[in-house]
Amino acid sequence: MSKITVILADDHTLVRKGIKAMLESDEEIAVVAEAENGLQALEKSREFHPALLVMDIRMPLMTGLEACGLLPDYAPGTKVLILSMHDSEDYVLQSLKAGAWGYLLKDIDRNEFIKALKQVHAGNKYFSGAVSNILANQLLRTPGTARAEEPKEDPYGLTRREKEILRLVINGNQNKQIAESLGKSVRTVETHRFNIMKKLGVNNAVDMVNKVVKEQLV
Repeated sequence: MSKITVILADDHTLVRKGIKAMLESDEEIAVVAEAENGLQALEKSREFHPALLVMDIRMPLMTGLEACGLLPDYAPGTKVLILSMHDSEDYVLQSLKAGAWGYLLKDIDRNEFIKALKQVHAGNKYFSGAVSNILANQLLRTPGTARAEEPKEDPYGLTRREKEILRLVINGNQNKQIAESLGKSVRTVETHRFNIMKKLGVNNAVDMVNKVVKEQLV
């Protein structure tokens, strides 16, 4: 089985080495090169044509955002996954505009990090929990998105109440807050959330928010 080839771009050597060791602990992933700035990341990508380029934003000579926008000219087909310590909404939205397939924060754990790489390699976008909330809030602020009074048809058969709960979840509300807002018991809200995840085919809140944002279900 061929491995998922990755290039790491970060201006801190120790960070790169740590990430490399983490990723290569999974037998399906191979780090084929490293870069310490955006320009070097482009050159290495043209040389190796990796499946994924995992890249920081703030680097010397050329930022990760600049490199992301230029990458198709160097390595068509390589997907960018931003790995940053910054949870700024501006950075997240600029990354998407530049063509990034995902945005992860550096406090992510190993299992989710590897899961994110495999999801992006499979052609899915991926955003860590805090980033998903940023995107969800942006989506809800955008004119023309679905309103609670008249939800759009969706392929998952979500009810009006389930979409209402989804909207509250992606706005950062906990089960107790949702229950108080709707005048329902916490147990009822938990049941609705379980049914929502079952319909969407996801196993946790992060995946649920990612799917809602990607498919604009609310």
